[in-house]
Amino acid sequence: MTLKQQQQLGKTLWAIADELRGSMNADDFRDYMLSFLFLRYLSDNYESAAKKELKKDYPQLEVYDNRTPLSVWYNDNKEDIIEFEKQMRRKVHYVIEPNYLWSNISELARTQHDDLLRTLDKGFRYIENESFESTFQGLFSEINLNSEKLGKTYTERNKKLCTIITKISEGIAKFSTNTDILGDAYEYLIGQFAAGSGKKAGEFYTPQEISTILSEIVTLDSQDPTTGKKKKLDKVLDFTCGSGSLLLNVKRKLEDNNGHIGKIYGQEKNITTYNLARMNMLLHGVKDTEFEIHHGDTLDNDWDILNEMNPAKKMEFDAIVANPPFSLRWDSKEAIADDFRFKSYGLAPKSAADFSFLLHGFHFLSGEGTMAIILPHGVLFRGGAEEKIRTKLLKDNSIDTVIGLPSNLFFSTGIPVCILVLKKCKKHDDILFINASSDENFEKGKRQNNLREEDIQKIVKTYQFREDISRYSRKVSMDEIEKNDYNLNISRYVNTTIAEERIDLKIVNDNLIDINKKIKEATEKHNAFLKELGLPLI
Repeated sequence: MTLKQQQQLGKTLWAIADELRGSMNADDFRDYMLSFLFLRYLSDNYESAAKKELKKDYPQLEVYDNRTPLSVWYNDNKEDIIEFEKQMRRKVHYVIEPNYLWSNISELARTQHDDLLRTLDKGFRYIENESFESTFQGLFSEINLNSEKLGKTYTERNKKLCTIITKISEGIAKFSTNTDILGDAYEYLIGQFAAGSGKKAGEFYTPQEISTILSEIVTLDSQDPTTGKKKKLDKVLDFTCGSGSLLLNVKRKLEDNNGHIGKIYGQEKNITTYNLARMNMLLHGVKDTEFEIHHGDTLDNDWDILNEMNPAKKMEFDAIVANPPFSLRWDSKEAIADDFRFKSYGLAPKSAADFSFLLHGFHFLSGEGTMAIILPHGVLFRGGAEEKIRTKLLKDNSIDTVIGLPSNLFFSTGIPVCILVLKKCKKHDDILFINASSDENFEKGKRQNNLREEDIQKIVKTYQFREDISRYSRKVSMDEIEKNDYNLNISRYVNTTIAEERIDLKIVNDNLIDINKKIKEATEKHNAFLKELGLPLI
């Protein structure tokens, strides 16, 4: 399927969502719709694998037969079901009973069957609890099909679900059944729902253009970015991963260069968003053995794999990306001052956890890794505890690049943000500043500004080749930064204002004298004509 078709599928499904949502809360409807799309993906993937496993024994049904092939096989081969499911767990790592496959669910919806809601609810619970170990545990925990938001009675809810599922099924049927495209459609829908979620969008979505910048940066060779992208990243982390889109973008950028990732790690505090992230991974063909998403609070560091006290077993990541909540209030109690992540730097203030997130990620960055994190501009110049942390990072030569972005790029906030690039392996003793916030470096929109492809590539190329560009980027020595009291305010180092043209007053004076002379000559000539005609002179 072409990129145009993939985008069109996403737009088709969004139009359906827009039509059917009605008075329902956008976030609730988002969760329903994305869950149905995920069920469709799991079902298609499972049926395709079952067809390969059963080969000629896979039932071939007539066009008018609305049963699912697997339901026919299950009915005719009851004694072989256990062995078949054992093989499916081994090969595709999960099982879906025929009743819960999308093909059966969509048929129940098409025929307005009274059992749709009950069957769908049982199907979600089956996938969560019976499919395979922990991969699907709690995946649909926030999907309440018995909620009055769908309807006050069972009949009303069942009818609503019939309509939604039938419309989705009809929308997808217009396109290829290739399961690869469903991941792109899912991604498109997440972006569209984020656009209408206001401040809540920041909880689960990083705009694609900003995500691309981070992904391009961390996949370049950390020691010498000019040599291009790495071929492999063993472990990649996003400790505030939202719906997982940023992690998937890193994977995509590496694979575009024939590289690959060993394993993807993510952490997310919001339970609904955590579930979206796991669905997103699976929808994009990431096997359950290739990713691990943890539900928990990053600042509390409640993930066991990140609390290993043996230095030899410490988890380290080759690439870390993050878009944490900006200036989050947090509980910076004294007891946490001895936390291994913070004790060498000090604690960020209660009013803003920005540096807490940064230090969390930086602690787990490998010696050959790159970290790129999105933060508010305040981290560049605020005083107090933040100044001490910033100064320590600078003296340790840990901050590689500071990138200033335009305002109003996010759905959730209009403030301008920056990207900090950190390394433990810096070979330069200066810092690159990129000021990409001036008008010529982005496209203004009615509600939101956008970074164009050329704007993105300019930022990435400038970082990669560490270029000095007038009014845009500059390498700054530590001596100069020290003289500025370790203040990283970008405008101190890269001024985007256009210098006023110098004016030579002597040349201006000579021009005025010449102009006045010509005016006098023209006036005298004109008055001569007026005199001949007997008209008043000027």
